[in-house]
Amino acid sequence: MDSYSLLYSSSHRTGLLSGFQRLRSDRKMCDVVLETDGVSFPCHRALLASSSEYFWALFGDTTAERLAGSISLPALTPEGLDVILDFLYSGWLSVSPATLPDALEAARYLQVEKAVSICERFITDGLCAENCCCYANLAERHALLDALDSANYTITMEMGTLLQESRDDLLGLNIQSLMAVLDADEIPGVKEVELIKLALDWLEENGPIPLLKSNLLLSHLRFGLVAPSDLNSLSHAHRAMATPLIRCQLNRALEYHKMGSTQPIRQSRQSTLRASPNCVLLVGGESSLDRPEQQMLMFDLRSRKFSSLSSTIPLRLRNHCVCSVGGFLFVIGGDEVKEGDEDGKKSVFVETSNQVWRYDPRFDCWQQVKSMLERRAQFTCCVVEDVIYAIGGRRTQADTDIYNSVASVEFYDMATGAWRKGAAMAQPLHGHACAVLDNSIYVSGGAPGNRGSIRSSNQGDNQDANRESSKEVLSWDLKGKVWEKRASMSIARFGHRLATAHGYIYALLGMYEPFCDIERYDSQSDHWTRLKPLLTGSFSYGMVSMPSGSLLVFGGRRWREGQEVIVKSVLEYDTKKDRWREICQLPRPLTGTECTLLALPE
Repeated sequence: MDSYSLLYSSSHRTGLLSGFQRLRSDRKMCDVVLETDGVSFPCHRALLASSSEYFWALFGDTTAERLAGSISLPALTPEGLDVILDFLYSGWLSVSPATLPDALEAARYLQVEKAVSICERFITDGLCAENCCCYANLAERHALLDALDSANYTITMEMGTLLQESRDDLLGLNIQSLMAVLDADEIPGVKEVELIKLALDWLEENGPIPLLKSNLLLSHLRFGLVAPSDLNSLSHAHRAMATPLIRCQLNRALEYHKMGSTQPIRQSRQSTLRASPNCVLLVGGESSLDRPEQQMLMFDLRSRKFSSLSSTIPLRLRNHCVCSVGGFLFVIGGDEVKEGDEDGKKSVFVETSNQVWRYDPRFDCWQQVKSMLERRAQFTCCVVEDVIYAIGGRRTQADTDIYNSVASVEFYDMATGAWRKGAAMAQPLHGHACAVLDNSIYVSGGAPGNRGSIRSSNQGDNQDANRESSKEVLSWDLKGKVWEKRASMSIARFGHRLATAHGYIYALLGMYEPFCDIERYDSQSDHWTRLKPLLTGSFSYGMVSMPSGSLLVFGGRRWREGQEVIVKSVLEYDTKKDRWREICQLPRPLTGTECTLLALPE
C-alpha cells in the first residue's frame, strides 16, 4: 500500500468565504434574493443551505421555494437579516446593544445556532444594572437559559439600584424573571416590603393577570420579614392580596410575630432573611484593656470587608458567649462592666451576669429573654439541635473581686422559653472550650480551680490558672446523664478555642505558653495529633468555623518585646492543608470579641 500525507490548509476555508463575500458584494452568480420590508439581499442558495437549518429545509427537493428566485422574510427586519447574512458569508457577527434584538431574532428564525450562541455570550458578558432587565426579557423570549439565569442574578444583585433608578425597567420585566428574582435567597440592601410593593405595582402595570399566576408570583414573597403594621396595610393594597392562598400566608406571618421565644425554632422560608448565611458577626470586644465595647462588626468573607452594625449590645460585656439559632443572635452572660460615682469620682465595677439578650436582624431589635439559672463568665456555650447549652464558668462574689468556678450545665428550652439544668461536670471549670461533633458536646482544658481574683483573670497574667490549666477532655452525648473522659490533649490549655471541621475537632492556641500549638482530635480513634504551630501565637481572640472547613481568627493579644499588644490581624487556617495565612486586618485592634455566623441584611 502506498503511503500518503493528508494536509490541511486553514486559509482555504477563509478564502472560500471571502470569495463568496466578493461575489455577493458584486451581485455575481447569485441565484436567490431574500426580501424583507422592501429591502433585497441577493445571495447564493448553496451557501445559505449549508449554513442554516432553515434554508436547508426551505430549499429541499420537495418544497415550492427550491426553485424560487425570490424569498420573502416578513418576520425579520432588514438590519437583523443583514447582520446574519454577513455572519454566514464571513464568520464575523457585528452586534451592539442596539442591533442585538434584531440580530438575535434573525439568528433564531433562520436557525443559525452559532450566531445565537455568540449573541448569548454577548448578553452574559455585558450584563449590568442598565441593561439587565432588557436582556432578561430578550433571553426569556429566545429561550437562552444560561443568559436568562445570568440576567436574573444581575437583577437580584442590583435590585437596590434598580428600585431607585430604573423602576420602569422592573415593571416591564417578564413574569418568569420576576418570580426567579423574588425566589432568590440573597437580595442585598432591599427590604421585603419594597419587594412586595414592586410585585403589586407589577401586577397593576401588567394586569389583568389570572389569579393563578398572581398567586404564584406573590407566593415567592416572604411576609414574615415584614412588620405586622405594614402587613395590615399591604393586605388591602391590591385585590391579589385577598385570595385565600395569600391571605393564609399573611395570617401565618402575623402568627409568627406572636411566637415570642419559639421564633428561632419555628423558622420557615417566609421568615428567613434574603442574605448570605455565612456573614461573620463580631460581638463586643475591647480596643484597649480597660473598656469593653458594645459595637458589633459584620465581616463579609467574599469582599473581606468589615462594616459596623447600627445596633449595639445592650450591656458592656467581657468574657461573654454568643451563638446563633434560627437566624437570631443570642448574647449570654459575661462580666458586665458598669460605671458609677463614688464621692464625686468615677469608678468602674464588674458584676457577673446571667442575662440573655436576643437580637433579631430582621427588624434590628433586641429583646431580653429568660436569664440563666447561674451567673457565668469565662464559660462556654454551644448549640445542639437548636438548643443552647451553657457549660461551667465562674461568677464573682457580691461586692468583691473574688470569683467561684462552677461545674453546672444548663440549657435553654425555646419551646417554653426557660433554662433547665443539665448534667453537671465532675468539678468546677472556667476558661475551657467546647465544640459539637455528631450531636455530642466536647469540653477541653480550662482551670478547675474554685477560687481566684477576677482582676488577674481578666488581665491574662493569672499564674495560678496557668499552673492549674487542664489537658483533660470530656464528652456528653446528651442521652447519657454523665460526662465521660476522652483522650487528653497533649498540652494543657486555658482560654483557648475548639472548632469542628471535616469530622475532626481542632484545639487552637490559648492564653498561656505554649499558645502557638494546634492539635486535632479524631473521635473514632480517640486520639489527638499535633499539627503545624502558628509562628506567632495569640490569645483572647475571636474565632469562627466556616462551612468550607476553614477557621477564621480575629484580633486578640500577643506578646511583643515583653509587652501585651492588641492586634488587628485576621487569620485563616486551612484545616485540610494545615496552613495559616493573613487575609486582611480589622478596622482597629480588637481583643475579647466573640464570633458567630449569622445572616445579616446589608
